[in-house]
This record gives sequence, C-alpha cells and structure tokens, in this order.
Amino acid sequence: METDCILFCTFASRMKPIIIEDNIFDFEPCEEDGSVLLAEETPWRGFADELQDLHYLKGAQFINQLKLIVNCGEFRPIAGETNIFSAIGEESSDYDNLIKAARKLSNHGYRVYILPNPKGIRTADFIFERKGVFKLFDLKSITGKSSVSNRLMESIGQTNHVVLNMLTDYAPRLLAKDVQSYFEANTNAREVLIIRGNRILSVSRRFVEGNCYIKMFMKRYLR
Repeated sequence: METDCILFCTFASRMKPIIIEDNIFDFEPCEEDGSVLLAEETPWRGFADELQDLHYLKGAQFINQLKLIVNCGEFRPIAGETNIFSAIGEESSDYDNLIKAARKLSNHGYRVYILPNPKGIRTADFIFERKGVFKLFDLKSITGKSSVSNRLMESIGQTNHVVLNMLTDYAPRLLAKDVQSYFEANTNAREVLIIRGNRILSVSRRFVEGNCYIKMFMKRYLR
C-alpha cells in the first residue's frame, strides 16, 4: 500500500497542469489608488483627456493611445474620399486645408484621421496609419517664401512628426536647411513629411544627419 502511494505521488508530480481554454482571457493591469484592477477594455474619456495624455506617453503606451483614439467611434468617413476619417465638421475654419492635405496623403496609401482641437490643449492635426504603423502628425501649410523654419518651430511640443504641405515655390536649399535646423532644435523630432504637388518626401533624423544631406535632399526634392 505504501509503495502504491509513493508511485501515485511521483506520477502526479510529473503531470503538467491542465489549462481550460474557456477560462483564459486577455487583460491589462491598471493601477488605481494603489490597487491593481483587471480591465478588459479602456473606457473612452473624450478627446480632451485622451489627446492630453499623448503629451506624457512614450513607446508602446503612446501607440496604444493612438489606437484607442482612432477606434473611439467619433470619426466619420468623408463622403467622396478614400481612407479619410474626420472628427470635425465643415464648420471648422481649417477643414478645407486639412482635407486637401489628407487627400494627397491618402493617395499614397495612408489612412488619415483628422483630429479635433479641444480648447486649452496643444494638439496635432492627424493620426496616420499605414501598414499597421500609427503616427501622430501636425500639419503646416506653407504659402510664404521663407516661412518653413518658423512653422516647424511652432510644432515643437505638439508632436515629433510634421507634414509640410508646400503651396508655394520654395528654394530647395533653404528648405533643406530649415528642416535641418528643426531637427537640431528639437532633439525629439522624428520625421518631416513634405508634400510637393502629388509627391511626398519623407525626411528622417537619420537622413538629415547623414553625409551630403543638403545635396541628397535637393536631388530627391527636385526629381
């Protein structure tokens, strides 16, 4: 009898625990008042609060926040447009300007979400999604001959990605230098996306800091 008991205990100790699939669920722990709560989904608090949080989040948390915002149910597809969704209406003073830029970007494969601008909060204009990658962009439409530098500096503190919609002839060398100055002034800057006609040029920090940047920029911008 004692031998049988020893053999049964040895066999039981070698068995793997049984996991019943129906009892498995995904959750993310969230802290509240020092305790850990299990939440299956994050509640929507409104654009003002959710956009404000983007100023404090980084990495995966920042991307998850962008996904939360685009899936909030507040965006509506724009009639006659492809892959453009807006949380603002035609009564917005900047609506036409945003739509025109969004249209050019959607033609290059971007899914564009136009953001509202809650009072008292510095916010960007767009969330872009392309091939599963989400980014937050601020739009600067350029109509002056030497205004890029100032417009880029205005975006610091809003987002690290900027869209320049070039609506005027701009000296390529000056544009290259203005973009370079922006990256030097904003150590967090990641990308400047330049719209020129129907073409788009992406300028990254790595490109700006590379060899022969001015020459390479002008070649790419003018081709």
